[in-house]
Amino acid sequence: MSGAFEGFPEAALDFYDDLELDNTRSFWTAHREVYETAVRAPMTALTAALEPEFGAAKIYRPYRDVRFARDKTPYKDHQGAFVAAGPATGYYLQVGAPGVRVGVGFYYAERERLASIRAAIADDRTGPQLSRVVDRLVRRGWELGGETLRTSPRGYDASHPRIGLLRHRTMTLGRSYGFEPVIFSPDLVEQVRADWRAGRPFVEWVVEHAVG
Repeated sequence: MSGAFEGFPEAALDFYDDLELDNTRSFWTAHREVYETAVRAPMTALTAALEPEFGAAKIYRPYRDVRFARDKTPYKDHQGAFVAAGPATGYYLQVGAPGVRVGVGFYYAERERLASIRAAIADDRTGPQLSRVVDRLVRRGWELGGETLRTSPRGYDASHPRIGLLRHRTMTLGRSYGFEPVIFSPDLVEQVRADWRAGRPFVEWVVEHAVG
């Protein structure tokens, strides 16, 4: 049972600053207690506070999968947590050297599922709704990201009014709090809650229209 969230301590950011300089097993072993108390425990408490409204979070392991990577550094440079609302779709939160970041999105879609998302984006009955949601969040300072095609997806004309959204293979919307004082205080719970609520229409749209 985790305690109440009191904010991320500055030691969490310092830990990742140092890890960027010495991403080795020896550093990790020597500073494992800092990770557990300054990073993982506050993240667990924060996601537990949000669980009644959004659901249980998966707190990611700190280890990188280096089997097929050129970069063999063993540890991730941030701690992430994800609340699934559908397959590979939901709410995200992370802390690292740059501070705290929140987001929503879908980070993977198999061919059939991606085809259904694109069909809904292209459809004039459903696509404009997503455009409005994305535009509203971007105007509020969120960043639209994700993996995109350089050209138009097969079957869609480059002149389509939502071609920018149609090019996405994954789609995320996020905003950074950086080092704002709120990340060091219990008020971060309500800040993340408010932003996840703001991003909920995007998540619900994807869950509703993605098939497969």
